[in-house]
Formats: sequence, C-alpha cells, structure tokens
Amino acid sequence: MEEKLKQHPSHCLKIVVFGPESTGKTTLCKQLASHYDMLWIEEYARPYLQEKWDKEKKICTYEDLLPIAIGQMNLENGAVRQNPEILICDTDLLETKVYSEVYFDGKVPQLLDKFSRLNSYDLYLLTYIDTPWIPDDLRDKPDEREVMFQHFKNALDRENRPYVILKGNESTRLAKAITTIDTLKELKK
Repeated sequence: MEEKLKQHPSHCLKIVVFGPESTGKTTLCKQLASHYDMLWIEEYARPYLQEKWDKEKKICTYEDLLPIAIGQMNLENGAVRQNPEILICDTDLLETKVYSEVYFDGKVPQLLDKFSRLNSYDLYLLTYIDTPWIPDDLRDKPDEREVMFQHFKNALDRENRPYVILKGNESTRLAKAITTIDTLKELKK
C-alpha cells in the first residue's frame, strides 16, 4: 500500500491549492489551468464522497481516508507521467490529513500521516475564507470557517511548507497566484 501513496519523481513545478471548503480552490485551479494551458489534478475526495452520499446518504468515515489518499496520489502520479512543466493539484495528502485531524479527533491513519510528510510540493496556495459560502451535500462547517482556516494554516506552518495566502476576489487571487508561480518558475530555471 505504501507504493500507492508515494509521490513519483518529477521535475515539474508542483503547486497545491489548499484550504478549507468553499474557498474557491477548484475555481482557482481551473483558472490557472486555463492561464498556463495545462491540465490540473482534481480533488479525488469530492466525487468519491459525493457518490457515497448519493448511493447511501452516508458521509466520510475514517475508513474512507486511505482510499481517498490512494485515489488522489493515483491522479497526481498519472499526471506526472505526462511530464508537465507545472502541476496544479486541487488538494494533497496534507489536506486529507487536516480533515482527518478535525473530523476524527486528531486521529490520522499512519500511512496518510507518513506520506503527507514525505510527499513534497514547491508551493501551496492557501485560500482564505473571504469567498461566499456555497452549500452542497458535502460541506458542513459554514460557521467554523475561521477555525478551519487556522487548521490549514497551522498544518502548513507545522510542516514548514512554502505558501502564500490568497485573499480577495477571483481576479485578485488569480493575479497573485500567477505572479507567485511565475517567480517560482524563474527561480527553478
């Protein structure tokens, strides 16, 4: 199982769009993909959990975490095989770990914890909570947005991950993300 959670080696610039629910992560991923004319890695958990909800009216359980993590890494590693210049990920294992800590009283599957620390990315774009809350079947913490944001920020700080916080409207966030990514691209040359 460890092999399924391990990040494949790559020379691409790896960016994670990271943060609490309903903060514009997927929108930003789509915008960045369009700007850079590239693919982006969708969040595996969302369709996985939506299907579970649609079929059984059940929410995420602790037992879902490793299949979600494996699915996410399968998507990422599949994209890496295409040798992109930039890889934009709409989540990573650290995000799954944060949700595990919050929803399961600090409990995290050992392999998820291990690979959330081992897998590395060049930059995290931490999305702030100044976007409108958009309810859906899976989102459940509209009144805890600040607390959730702090969980995500604390995880990045604790793991010493490079990040910038994106605030403001869509165009402001996109502009800051592009400027940051372009600067990073130049530094990696």
